[in-house]
Amino acid sequence: MLNPADHRFVAELAAGLPDGTIRAPEPRYLEEPRGRWAGLGGCVALPRTTEEVAAIVRACHAARVGIVPWGGGTGLVGGQIMSEGPAPVILSLERMKAVRGVWADENVLIAEAGAKLADVRAAAEAAGRMFPLSLASEGTCSIGGNLATNAGGVNVLRWGNARDLCLGIEAVLADGSILAGLKRLRKDNTGYDLRNLLIGSEGTLGIITAASLRLVAPPPVTGAALMVVGGPAEALALLALAEGLAPGCVSAFELIHRNGPVFLSETMPDVRQPFADPPEWMVLVDLGLPHGLSAAEMLESLFEAGGEADLVSDGLIAQSESQRNDFWTLRETIPEANRLIGAISSHDVALPLSELPGFISEAGAALAAMGDFRINCFGHLGDGNLHYNVFPPKGASRRAFAGQANAVKELVHDLVHARGGSVSAEHGLGRAKTSDLTKYGDPARVAAMRALKAALDPVGILNPGAVLG
Repeated sequence: MLNPADHRFVAELAAGLPDGTIRAPEPRYLEEPRGRWAGLGGCVALPRTTEEVAAIVRACHAARVGIVPWGGGTGLVGGQIMSEGPAPVILSLERMKAVRGVWADENVLIAEAGAKLADVRAAAEAAGRMFPLSLASEGTCSIGGNLATNAGGVNVLRWGNARDLCLGIEAVLADGSILAGLKRLRKDNTGYDLRNLLIGSEGTLGIITAASLRLVAPPPVTGAALMVVGGPAEALALLALAEGLAPGCVSAFELIHRNGPVFLSETMPDVRQPFADPPEWMVLVDLGLPHGLSAAEMLESLFEAGGEADLVSDGLIAQSESQRNDFWTLRETIPEANRLIGAISSHDVALPLSELPGFISEAGAALAAMGDFRINCFGHLGDGNLHYNVFPPKGASRRAFAGQANAVKELVHDLVHARGGSVSAEHGLGRAKTSDLTKYGDPARVAAMRALKAALDPVGILNPGAVLG
């Protein structure tokens, strides 16, 4: 049983820390991007050092007060916001934003958890390197949050998830002890991999305070194209062609449905549209090539091969970096257009690649039988991650369909599970999907997760209610 962060506890906590570390919660700490939950918080703790984080955690552990870690506040499943129960301490890592070091020759950068993803990418670029994790929210989201949720983004096809880009972790465990794991090693087989245990745990097993990150040499030649395809099956066949023509050089392969550009036209008409009449399906292909190769020629070859195989009917190849950026602006503003339209139910799912076309067809037919919906299906086709979002018809409000939201979610998730997929691809479970873990999770795996939680956080102070409920 947890206790609230009441006035007495907050005063005692503040007395043991530097002035200004403990504050009353501002509204931004109690809100989330989609406006679906309102948070609780007895105070906000803003430490500047790992030792201060440890002191806060020790105090909360002794008093049995819950802690909700807060990074950039961009999470979409309620992992950073607690809406019921005893008021917790909201522990914000935003002051811990330093890049502690860059070892360009080793392709390593060490950053504190509060560093914005955009700042980490800029620090890598200044050293002639690239940190490949790329998200639309990179100007706001933090490295700690990226690792806590094992964020994906658009470059997973080539570079992997956040987990694959992390070499070491510094974290504070539930008793306030500091796990000093900031090694810059590619190989370290000295026992259990606690780094990978903490990555993706959403702050329920420990609070990440810093990380050693893997950098890469930026591809010297880049290019992008938008290609109109017959449907998801044709898109997958085109992906296979692309990987055959440019093995290891396809950085991203994004599927875009017509409703993405349509929603942009309705909500953000200033965004430049590549097609006057958006096609039903298109893909955004992005290449990163070695010196001596031409991205435009490679993409032209892909377009021709796709046309000969009846996969591609039209397309645009970026003629400049500016046009390439325009293509990516289109893709990366679709989530904001979705937010402005207002989804009845949003789904971040992953499926085996061969199951994607069947799922998209089956889910569309099942939802059409349920009601009059608009579906915006888009995402990272190369790694099987779809954002499958269901909206009201044009001119209607999602509030009118609130009674159907759970039924829509269950239908989509049941179909994903039946095809061997996951109902949480890159956003995590948070508090929104704890029941999904119970329903779809392997019982032995869930039991093992509970055992780990009990061992590492026996009092249950770390992000209570997240992941395991």
